[in-house]
Amino acid sequence: MLGFDSIAAYLWGKEIDSRLRGNDSTMEDKKIILFDGVCNLCNNAVQFVIKRDKKDIFRYAALQSDIGQELVAQRQIDTSKIDSIILIEPGVAYYTKSDAALEIAQDLGGIWKLSAIFTWIPTSIRDRIYDFVAKNRYKWFGKQDACMIPTPELKAKFLD
Repeated sequence: MLGFDSIAAYLWGKEIDSRLRGNDSTMEDKKIILFDGVCNLCNNAVQFVIKRDKKDIFRYAALQSDIGQELVAQRQIDTSKIDSIILIEPGVAYYTKSDAALEIAQDLGGIWKLSAIFTWIPTSIRDRIYDFVAKNRYKWFGKQDACMIPTPELKAKFLD
């Protein structure tokens, strides 16, 4: 049976850095959320997801971090054109903008599964709304000088 490293090496043509596992040896079944580490709205959204991720589905990395940059480069995502949260489902796909937000919400389960109703709205319309909020997020919610540092309890959920 192929493991995460074998699949990743095949998909991206090189071995994945061991930092992907963070402090978790079962990283292969985790989805990765890449977020703007200096954005207050983004940091609050990550905290929101962490509190509701009862099944421990997600791991996190700031887009500005080395591992965030590596994951983006491997997928050839141009972050100068896509100002977005990115959800990576290793070996499967990645999602950006409203698709990423809706995938994350649905994975939280419970009432959040109802977010699937928004998939009926065309992606182009959802993404225009997403882009409007993304463009104004620093003005509306503020910006930090540096990426957030997770508490010791949360450190295992963040990729090094």
